[in-house]
Parts: sequence; structure tokens; C-alpha cells
Amino acid sequence: MTAVAKQFWFVVGSQNLYGPEALAEVKANAQKLVDSLNQSGKLPYPLVLQDLAISADKITSMMKEINYRDEVAGVVTWMHTFSPAKMWIRGTKLLQKPLLHLATQFNESIPWSTIDMDFMNLNQAAHGDREYGFINARLGKQNKIVVGYWERPEVQQQIADWMDVAVAYNESFNIKVARFGDNMRNVAVTDGDKIEAQIQLGWTVDYYGIGDLVQYVNAVTEQEIDDLMKEYAEAYEFDYGTNSKEAWEASVRIQASYEIAIKRFLDEKGYNAFTSNFEDLHGMKQLPGLAVQRLMAQGYGFAGEGDWKTAALDRLLKVMSHNQNTGFMEDYTYELAAGQEAILQSHMLEVDPTLAANKPKIIVSPLGIGDREDPARLVFDGKAGEGVVVSMADFGTHFKLLINEVSAFEPTVPAPKLPVARVMWKVKPNFQDGVQAWIQNGGGHHTVVSLNLTTDQIITYAKLVNLEYVVIK
Repeated sequence: MTAVAKQFWFVVGSQNLYGPEALAEVKANAQKLVDSLNQSGKLPYPLVLQDLAISADKITSMMKEINYRDEVAGVVTWMHTFSPAKMWIRGTKLLQKPLLHLATQFNESIPWSTIDMDFMNLNQAAHGDREYGFINARLGKQNKIVVGYWERPEVQQQIADWMDVAVAYNESFNIKVARFGDNMRNVAVTDGDKIEAQIQLGWTVDYYGIGDLVQYVNAVTEQEIDDLMKEYAEAYEFDYGTNSKEAWEASVRIQASYEIAIKRFLDEKGYNAFTSNFEDLHGMKQLPGLAVQRLMAQGYGFAGEGDWKTAALDRLLKVMSHNQNTGFMEDYTYELAAGQEAILQSHMLEVDPTLAANKPKIIVSPLGIGDREDPARLVFDGKAGEGVVVSMADFGTHFKLLINEVSAFEPTVPAPKLPVARVMWKVKPNFQDGVQAWIQNGGGHHTVVSLNLTTDQIITYAKLVNLEYVVIK
């Protein structure tokens, strides 16, 4: 998967009334601010300073250009001084990409010993912020507002967090899910309105018969499998268990062929997310397990049992989190010991190795579902950390995003007979209230968890796409 390098345009609001010398100082200050932010090491994407926004024509032209340029993921605006907001109406209405209003000023403190009216006229951020903020509110722009001195790390972090959301928002319109088979029969929460998802969220969801994938599997060469097996040997521990080495390797080689085939299929047809279904495996010897885990680690979105909503959400949050500590998950089993209440998260095979706390090992074990050969999979324990878990539900009239903050922890008790990876977490605000609220609001058993993203980032995205959301924390 290749992507255009992203940047953000930095647009500074002012007006012509202050004269050329004042505007030259505004531009110079803006350049220093942009250079400092770019050199801070905090921002994941560069800011690029544009011409001063001093007329409606200039603003409209810049906003049109932002929409047109694929490399520009959004715009950061700063009202260095007072900028009459009627100038911003047309351009802001046309803007189709995320907008952050940085409410700051060049100087941190008021220079009481030297302050005069020239300084007052030139440094009217407090004045300009209200004028500019009013028109954004009037236009209903779901823009982010970050307030504070621009050199402070916490302000820079808020800008960085928003940048990640803005890039994911743009990527949302490029998400394409390939469904190998349909949804798991008789399951309600994994289904939904694909047309409405494309209209509202930009997600394209296409069905393929499993035979379409089998053709790609059959075309994989033994040399390609040999090369990938060497990669496995470098990355993972090999655990033969009770299998002979020959039987273990034969199973793993099947998964290697699946990894190569699925990746080739997705890349050739332009997909960046996919689903599988253990009820739809005609022509397949195993349910893809290790293959899926490997592809998730490379940034492809995934969900099991035909759950295209979660697969697309997985891809979205992987982009937002730079594919760090983020992946598809499923609620499995409660721990109900008093004071130790938690939820065991896992799946039949497909637990995302970006969440691994230890070096994964490859094992081969019976699946007990799907009526196929024993599949290979990566087994590991999940990382500890504060995170957020998200689920998408379709209520027929609208989509709803469920958001719950969680505290993940590394398991301390071994599970020698559990042949799948495991992730453990405690839900907030507490087990009883958190689980009750999740169920009551229709949260699904398939989720995407991230130990790198925040609730605020998920909400920012939800607002950008006019998506109902419920926060449980």
C-alpha cells in the first residue's frame, strides 16, 4: 500500500488596514511559529505556511486549493490579529477538509513596559479568535479549537493528535473492504447498510466469492512460500507442540500461501481492508489465521465473520494511530473475581500482533469450528496501557459509534492450553457500569482497540462525519 506524503497548510488571518509593515511582521512571526512547530518533533506531519488571509478572494482561492491537493490533509488557521469574518464565509463553506483553529498569539506574555497601540493592533488574537470562531460556529463547521501558547508541549500534542485524525478522515474516503464470503449466518450486529456507509463515511464494501481468492492461492509458488518462511523464522518463535515438524511446517506453509495470495488480491484490486468467514471456506484447507495476523500487522484492516464495519473501522484507526498498538478485537470471557473484574479479549485466530507484549510464537492447533485442517496462528500476551475501544453499530436509521476507555494489563497467570493470543483489560468507569452501558447502548462484540489513541480523537472524527457517538468512561 502506497500513500501520498501528507502536509497541513497554515493560514494566518489578518487584514489590509494595518499597512504593509505590519503585515510583513505578521508574516515573519507566522514563519517563526511554523518553523518552531515543525522542529519541535511533536507533529507527525509538516505545516506549510501560506500567503496571509487578508481578503475573501485570497481565502476562497486557498480553500479551493486545499480541497484539490491530495497531499494537503487539512488546514490550521491562526488569527494573528483581527480578521473580519465575512471574508471567510465563502472559502470556509467550500472547505471539505478538516479545520483546526489555533487560538494562540505570538508573544506569551503582555509586555507591560513597552505595550502601545501599535502592539495592540498587531496582536489582537483574543479579538480575532471571537470573530473567526463565530463564523465557524454559524457555518456549522465541526472544526477543532486548540487554545494555549504555541510553544507549550501540551498544545503541540493537541495539534499532533488532531493531525492524525485529519489524515484518517481523508483516508476514510479511500477505505475499500473486500469481503471473502458473506456475513456469518444468523448474526445481527455484524451486518449493516453498505450504501449508507459509503455515503456518510466514504467506505466502499465489495463482495467476492471465496473462489476468487482460491485462484490467487493456487497461483502462489513454492519459492514465494520458502522466502516467507524465512521471514517467519526471523520474526517469531516456532512451537511444534505435539505436532511433528513436518506436519507443523505443512500447516504454516498453507498460511504463508494465504498471506501472499490475500495481499496480492488486495493490492491488485485496491483494497486496504478485508473480512473472512469460517462458514464460507469452499476450496480452502484452513481458515486464514497467521495470514490475517500478518496482514493486520502491515496495516490492513480486518474483522472476522464478514464484519465489514469493523474491518473498515480497523483500517481507519490504524491510519490514525500509525498502526501502533491498534487492532481488531472480540469480547470473549469475563473475569468476575471480586476486585479483579476484567474481560478476556481474543478471537478464534486473528488477534492483531501490533498489541503483542512478548515475541509471538507460531503454533498449530485444532480450531473446532469451520470443519477444516488445523490452522497456524500467532500466540502472545497483550500489552498493558491506557486505551480506547470502539464499536460501530447500525441501528437501521443511523450508525452509532460506541466508545469505552479501558486499562489493559499483561496477564500474570499462564494459560498453557489456550491456543490463541489473549488481551486483558478493565473497562471504565468500572466493570458493572461499563459493561451495562455498553450492552444497553447496543455495542457489539467485535471492536477495534487502540492503546495509542484517545477518546477525544475518536470524537473528533465522529463529528467530522456527523456520526452519533456514545462515550462510556
